[in-house]
Order: sequence, then C-alpha cells, then structure tokens
Amino acid sequence: MFEPMTDLIPSFFATLNQGPLTLTLFLHTFIVLPMFWIYKSEKKRLEDELED
Repeated sequence: MFEPMTDLIPSFFATLNQGPLTLTLFLHTFIVLPMFWIYKSEKKRLEDELED
C-alpha cells in the first residue's frame, strides 16, 4: 500500500498519492462519512422543528 517516498519535498498530498487506496480511504473517512452524520442530524433537527 505504501511505497518509498521519492519526492524532493515530501508533503501531505504526496503521502496520499502513494497508493490507489490511500486517497480513497482518506476521502471516505474525512468527507463522505461526516456527510452521513450531518445529513442525519439536520434531518432530525428539521423533523423536530415541524413537530413544534
């Protein structure tokens, strides 16, 4: 999954670009999964507003 870094200046994005799964895992962990949490919390908030 990881290969030795060959960049002159190692960066965060170069680390994500090391293998085919690293970028995918990063995006799903920090972007896609929180979207589900935000969707559920907003849906609950809207339903609570409608009941009042």
